[in-house]
Amino acid sequence: MPLTDRQIRSFKPAAQPAKHSDGGGLHVLVTPNGSKLWRLSYRFDGKQKTQALGAYPAISLADARQKRDAAKSLLASGLDPSQQAKLEKIRQQVARSNTFAAVAEAFFAKVEREGKSEQTLTKKRWLISLALPDLGRRPITEITAAEVLIPLRKVEARGNYETARRLRATIGQIFCYAIANQQAENDPTYGLRGALVTPKVTHRPALTERAAYGELLRAIWDYQGMSPTKCALQLMALLYPRPGELRQAEWSEFDLEGRTWSIPAARMKMRRDHRKPLPVAAVDILTEVHKLTGWGSYVFPAIHTKLRPMSENTLNAALRRMGFDKSEATSHGFRASASSLLNESGLWHPDAIEAELAHVGADEVRRAYHRSLYWDERVRMADWWAGQIDEMRIGNRMAWM
Repeated sequence: MPLTDRQIRSFKPAAQPAKHSDGGGLHVLVTPNGSKLWRLSYRFDGKQKTQALGAYPAISLADARQKRDAAKSLLASGLDPSQQAKLEKIRQQVARSNTFAAVAEAFFAKVEREGKSEQTLTKKRWLISLALPDLGRRPITEITAAEVLIPLRKVEARGNYETARRLRATIGQIFCYAIANQQAENDPTYGLRGALVTPKVTHRPALTERAAYGELLRAIWDYQGMSPTKCALQLMALLYPRPGELRQAEWSEFDLEGRTWSIPAARMKMRRDHRKPLPVAAVDILTEVHKLTGWGSYVFPAIHTKLRPMSENTLNAALRRMGFDKSEATSHGFRASASSLLNESGLWHPDAIEAELAHVGADEVRRAYHRSLYWDERVRMADWWAGQIDEMRIGNRMAWM
């Protein structure tokens, strides 16, 4: 006969454990110390087995019956309830150990193995540090979109809209990594698209008018003495690389006789080796720089140590001393200036310009096309651009005389 709660409460301990059946293999085991334990007896694969279902009253009579029925369903499907319970316990333990912080650390290790720059890794770690107080200890499988929104709103409340956007994207990368490694089933950041304030796009300042750009060039070429900073700015104008590509350049990358600069993939934004032709003017400048810094590995070392490259602030500070504020010129602006003026000339194939800027698409055939077919044109373009640099700065000087 099925048990009732009143009966179970009335059971008293005896010298020996006593079983009280509820039917279907479910029974209460009353131990000598007074504990009332739910047990389920069943047969699986020809063997008699017993599964522990918990203690009364923490597990109520209704709960115990639900557990019995669930076990019967597993048996009907050919599964051992006890084994499934053990597997579920392991899954829960794994889920609890797979915290957001732990998965994030594994993701960072993967990014590092992929050869991403230290700067990229540092930025990602800093971004995620903003979310760790709210998400770090949470099992990644349990984190909801509403929880992710908490650290994003905190960043947004400080007016850092772009940082909030980047944080959402980086959290999404960690969830995608977790999904790929069977540590999560969904990415809650997907549902947050459109939830954050869209940051106002501010383009990096660049002088794209020939006369105005000529004034900047004249100021650079007239800058104090023959310092590494001056040479770096001259090469930014002549070669228009990304500032970090030039600041961290090493002498081993340059073939001055062959007039080429081979930038390793580790320092390229697109993570692919990039070769740039050097005009004679750039070779001459590098020859002079070698007299100043050729004793070390970096072409442009930091002022106080040869173990680190020049900082980006060094170039921007020099531009400020020349009288150009940050709304007029930055070290990043040389790329936009060159791109605009090269395209406006109409002399060069747009893909050749894009290849020189290292703006290369993902298509393998197109990449090969950029590297091979346009190399000769890029060599001619580099020499032409060096001539234009001279023309713009000298032309402006002539106008002042």
